[in-house]
Amino acid sequence: MMSLLPDRLQDGRSAPMGALARDGGVNFVVFSDHALSIELCIFDTSGSRELRRYRLHGPHDGLFHGFLPGLGPGLVYGLRAHGPHQPEAGHRFNANKLLLDPWAREIVGRHVWRPEHCGHSPGHPDGHRSFDTRDNAGIALKARVAAPPSVAPAWHNAPRIASADMVLYEVHVKGFSQRLPGVPEGLRGTYAGLAHPAAIAHFKALGVTTLSLLPVHYHLDEPGLAEHHRVNYWGYNTIGFFCPDPRLAQRHDDPAEVAQEFRSMVHTLHQHGLEVVLDVVYNHTAEASEFGATLSMRGLDNASWYRAVPEDRSRCDNTTGCGNTVQVAHPRVTQWVLDSLRCWVQEFGVDGFRFDLAPVLGRTAHGYDAHAAFFTALRQDPVLAPVHLISESWDAGHGGYQVGRFPPGFQEWNDKFRDSVRLYWLNQPQGPRVGRGEFARRFTASSDLFHHDTRRPSASVNFIAAHDGFTLADVVCYQTKHNAANGEGNRDGRDGEPCAAFGDEGPSTDPSIKAIRNRVRRAMLATLLLSQGTPMLCAGDEIGKTQGGNNNAWCQDNATSWLDWSEADTGLMAFVAEALALRRAEPALRHDAWFLPDRGAFTLRWLAPGGHDMQVDDWHHSASLGFACLISGGGASGSAPLLICFNPEPLDIPFTLPPGRWEVALDSSAELPREPALQATRALTVPQRCLLVLRNA
Repeated sequence: MMSLLPDRLQDGRSAPMGALARDGGVNFVVFSDHALSIELCIFDTSGSRELRRYRLHGPHDGLFHGFLPGLGPGLVYGLRAHGPHQPEAGHRFNANKLLLDPWAREIVGRHVWRPEHCGHSPGHPDGHRSFDTRDNAGIALKARVAAPPSVAPAWHNAPRIASADMVLYEVHVKGFSQRLPGVPEGLRGTYAGLAHPAAIAHFKALGVTTLSLLPVHYHLDEPGLAEHHRVNYWGYNTIGFFCPDPRLAQRHDDPAEVAQEFRSMVHTLHQHGLEVVLDVVYNHTAEASEFGATLSMRGLDNASWYRAVPEDRSRCDNTTGCGNTVQVAHPRVTQWVLDSLRCWVQEFGVDGFRFDLAPVLGRTAHGYDAHAAFFTALRQDPVLAPVHLISESWDAGHGGYQVGRFPPGFQEWNDKFRDSVRLYWLNQPQGPRVGRGEFARRFTASSDLFHHDTRRPSASVNFIAAHDGFTLADVVCYQTKHNAANGEGNRDGRDGEPCAAFGDEGPSTDPSIKAIRNRVRRAMLATLLLSQGTPMLCAGDEIGKTQGGNNNAWCQDNATSWLDWSEADTGLMAFVAEALALRRAEPALRHDAWFLPDRGAFTLRWLAPGGHDMQVDDWHHSASLGFACLISGGGASGSAPLLICFNPEPLDIPFTLPPGRWEVALDSSAELPREPALQATRALTVPQRCLLVLRNA
């Protein structure tokens, strides 16, 4: 290998970023506004021995570049950046630390937390402002030059689901198939396992359209977890933003094989009409706080890559709660995010993204800005503008709650839907409650949040449970979180999450308690799946998945988090499939336009149980929370009127039906007969804790 290395580095080109095999060699481009020089370090194929260093040409407009002729894919390399060590100015250059290329397409090596990875000396009196002289090259992760990229075949057969027809299914690659019958042992917990016929059969039987995968980018376990032999199961701690995580692949020792398995997964899912959306984490990196490691961006140009506390630039601005905050407002950092996103669309074939802590992407020197440069660049990009863009519309910083304030083109997780729907159906006399008006607003896609700037109801991503929080089964079985297994003294996880035990906490053998819990779960699921907007189902909720009251199972790579198919509630699963079939069959339940008086294809009336239109007193002063909505087709919709009755009370409520003959289309209580059609001459008793859908016959 040494004999093949050229004596000098040619000037090369200043684009694209990272390492690209081209023109009979490899071109390298690295960004740094403040480095004095950057060295390219070449290693043997194992990454254990440094063979040669080359000084990159530049900087030219903040770019260092060079070309190595006669070399190609498979070349292992790292970077060393020379520059000022001035923590008070935000500069943390330390050429003793080998750095991973932020644009790396393949990563080799196995990361183990060691003090040598820190640019400062842990335990030194000067703390994070100190300077560590130990070289970490022997144990650092390295980049490997990938084969030239090509457009993934998955791109050509993408289903292209319209937002109005989308049903999201949030799922962890490993947790879904780790115990799924029918999946061979060697495929369980892998990308291939998620695309196995047994997995696809479940997705198709449910009726979901779009898999929203928890993070699959190359990530590291936090030092505190590694110290206690735990892992970051969810994966929200990225270091390789262009690389699929090898832990989720069969051949985890070969980055090229990992990438190919991921592409094959996407391609197979596309062949069965299923989309793939990725949960992506561009708000922070695995380098953590100023006390964290120097692995990549921090060593290349800390002041450009990360936001700093204005009054002390040696400290990271921690608006993410994860130690650092990526400075997306910097043009080169914006370019890095866009390059990464395009890579996943063009080379891996994915159909969209869910942006974790998305307000960070729009943070400027003056706070969050919906017109930030990143959003403008994203929305005009010919590759990225057409794909699904979904935001988690809050972060941990000041002014971080921005639900409803993202630009057109984005869909947003709507936590107000989650909390309101839970409180309405839990209906606890001694706890917080939600009235009819608030529930109605959430059921019809939260117009108070999203009806502006040409946005449509599908902008509201409705959910009642997600990876972060109680599972749906635990929402009705627990009143408090039970996170002791996480090792943080039950201090982690959200407090005050709407839930109710309906009896003693945890599993119950009391048939009456179990019946109540089942009723409330089914009513919540029906609300979610029939509401206006975009429904998102959390994987496992359709089979009654429990985490034993753990509402923050981020480090539980075990039976707590994996779906337990041996205990699957098949009746509940069939009910979910029935509700989604009804949604598909009825245009009124998935039309992507706002209900406006005398306008549009559908009209909506809110009715009191007595059959009259809701009045002010009905909305605000009624003793009962039961009510109904009547959705009627207008124009050429050809849709039969639907009457949706809501009864969260512990008692049956008589409802007076509008004129006509009505048939039961969905009954979350499973108590009412489907035939014959109901007459309008008498009241219909809607069972307790029930959502009922009637179709005009």
